[in-house]
Amino acid sequence: MSFWTAIVLIVGIIAVAEIIKSRHRAENGITRDMVGNETAVPKSDREAQREIEQLRERIAVLEKIATDGNSLDARETRRISEEIEALRDKQDS
Repeated sequence: MSFWTAIVLIVGIIAVAEIIKSRHRAENGITRDMVGNETAVPKSDREAQREIEQLRERIAVLEKIATDGNSLDARETRRISEEIEALRDKQDS
């Protein structure tokens, strides 16, 4: 095994470990603040659970928007976006 193969293998193992760690933390309600301090969200905190569900729904919608680039809705959204940009350009002039 060459040196660079070993480096790639080590980086891959670290990446997989981080993914597993993140999933474990998410399942157990462990969050991090901007400084890196970890705090556990109690399972009985209904407001936090409701907020998490809403965020999951939003992510699902964003994933759908990102992957459905050729649908009729996407073309309509693109057309509306172009109209808005045209109006902004007209307003700046």
